[in-house]
Amino acid sequence: MEHRQLGSTGVSVSPLCLGAMMFGAWGNTDHDESIRIIHHALDAGINFVDTADVYARGESEEIVGAALKGRRDSVVLATKVHGTMHDSDPNMSGNSRRWIVQEVEASLRRLQTDWIDLYQIHRWDPATAHEETLGALTDLQRAGKIRYLGSSTYPPSAIVEAQWTAARRGLARFVCEQPPYSILVRGIEAEVLPTCERFGMGVIPWSPLAGGWLSGRFRKGGDLTSRRAERIPARYDLSIPGNQRKLDAAEQLAQLAEQAGISLIHLALAFVIRHPAVTAAIIGPRTFEQLEGQLGAVDVRLSDDVLDAIDAIVPPGTNLNEVDAGWRPPHLDDPAARRR
Repeated sequence: MEHRQLGSTGVSVSPLCLGAMMFGAWGNTDHDESIRIIHHALDAGINFVDTADVYARGESEEIVGAALKGRRDSVVLATKVHGTMHDSDPNMSGNSRRWIVQEVEASLRRLQTDWIDLYQIHRWDPATAHEETLGALTDLQRAGKIRYLGSSTYPPSAIVEAQWTAARRGLARFVCEQPPYSILVRGIEAEVLPTCERFGMGVIPWSPLAGGWLSGRFRKGGDLTSRRAERIPARYDLSIPGNQRKLDAAEQLAQLAEQAGISLIHLALAFVIRHPAVTAAIIGPRTFEQLEGQLGAVDVRLSDDVLDAIDAIVPPGTNLNEVDAGWRPPHLDDPAARRR
């Protein structure tokens, strides 16, 4: 498997990153099988693994930690902080120094490692100053607990502000961004991807299969039920026009893939990793079969004709359902923010 440089770090990673969200209570509850899936991905050439503290509240990190015993040095390991880790304590989440310094220790313990290669802020928090967050991460980097820091699902203005803050305050900067990106969720093409390129940041998109919409199972007349649909209906309920648009596009893309002689999964993943700003696409298999169905995408090269056909189905810079953007500015939902 080829390797690509992660932004300007000099670190080489595979164009597919193994996402671990589906290992544990949110997906595959069999720890032994999940570990075997991780080992199979590593044996296939993937050297980049991404998880988060909030995935099944630490269970995913525990599984990854167990899987990497004896193989840690050859893996670029990424995890994230920000999500709520307690039902009632408001300080066990967010981007404050207090929480980051506390939670990194918990992640290190669950991952059974002395260092994290890429420690990412899972979402931007407008209530927390960039200097607060970057200051804490810089101290952790200098202490040797993290190697690099990154952001996830940041709006372009926050990406720029964080870079400026780091430069002006002499702090470590985000070396990569992890945004949502797929054929059905192309909004980041407008500003996020060009911004990352200008700042020399790597990009590791999540949900390149659009939460399963591009897995091949979401076809007109088929069974559209899934555990994800039950958990986040706003992204799947067909009474919502944006989701109906996704189903229509998925049907057309499936037909395009058939004409090109490849699977829809390979079409979707090859599209994401073809973008010049993208370092690696994060795949999130729950089973061996799902992993096997995704690995071959690294060998697929989409022709310009196929890419033009994709653009005709979903225009560049378009999110068919805005909910899929992964983050919504909180002031849009706060009437007080719009009224004097």
